[in-house]
This record gives sequence, C-alpha cells and structure tokens, in this order.
Amino acid sequence: MALIMSVRGFTPKIGKDCFLAPNAAIVGDVVLGDECSVWFNTTLRGDVNSIRVGDRVNIQDGSVLHTLYQKSTIEIGNDVSIGHNVVIHGAKIHDYALIGMGAIVMDDAEVGEGALVAAGSVVLSRTKIGPHEMWAGAPAKFVKMVEPEKAKEMNVKIARNYLMYSKWYENEVDRTLSEDPSSDVL
Repeated sequence: MALIMSVRGFTPKIGKDCFLAPNAAIVGDVVLGDECSVWFNTTLRGDVNSIRVGDRVNIQDGSVLHTLYQKSTIEIGNDVSIGHNVVIHGAKIHDYALIGMGAIVMDDAEVGEGALVAAGSVVLSRTKIGPHEMWAGAPAKFVKMVEPEKAKEMNVKIARNYLMYSKWYENEVDRTLSEDPSSDVL
C-alpha cells in the first residue's frame, strides 16, 4: 500500500479509480483527480506547498514532484503523461502535455496544452512553453510545433494505456500477501 501521509494539517485527497504503487509516497497538500496512476518509487511531496493533479494523469516510476515553500505550486491538467524519473518542481503543466523521461521542469515554468518536453530536457525556471510546442535540450529550447490533434491523440492514448496497465495490478499486492503472510512485499 502506498505511503499516504498527512503533514502540517494537510491530508492527501485521492480521486476515484486511481492506482498508487505500493512504494509510492504521497504527502501533505496533494489532490489527485480520477483515474490517475502514481507508479513505483514516485514521490508527490506537498509538504511545503500544494500539488494539484487533474484526471487520467500518469506519473511514472521514479518521478519526484515538489515545490518551494510559500512560493511555487504544482498544477497538472488532464490527460498528462509524466515519464520515468521526471522532476517537476513548482511548475504548471497544461492538458495533454507530455514530459519525457528524465526531464526536469523547474519553478514557475509553464508547459502549454499539448506541448512535448523531450526526454532528458531541463526546463529552466519561469520558462513558458506554448501550446503544441516541442522543446528539447539542457537548457530546453524550442524545436518545432506539434500538430495539435496528433499531440492530443498521442497523449490520450498514453493516458489510456496507463489506465490499462494499472488494472493489471488490481488486487495483486493483497493476493501476494494472502498467499504468503511472511512476504515483505510491502
């Protein structure tokens, strides 16, 4: 079972039909929408400020979401995919955006609707990525425009795939523990 922890009087709120990996950590002022998935070794740490996540967002393995105390918050729209080992620190990510594996998105940066941040990119503080733009590099720079319908189609497909993947795990931890009560799965 995921670590869900209250801090400073804030208790995470989890939407319906969400998958939380057994070793995910969700702490403090965090609100997850419906049908989200938070994968293995992922941390959403809302101890110093708020984290708001829309519906059908997948936050993949090893990602870390955090903010600056009394300065930055995280807002993530609907149907967003956050790749493996991503760091989002106090940024706003709009609907249908994709943040590639290993990317870093810093405080007060904004990623527009349907935008793509390439794997390994570093989006510096206060950078504004427009709708349907692709950015890459360290620091990230504009690469090209992305066709809006293709970006939306791709990100909806990824979001649906992650919903499907999460269903594979339903009851698996409970089943494993009931088969071997000495198991240290958790």
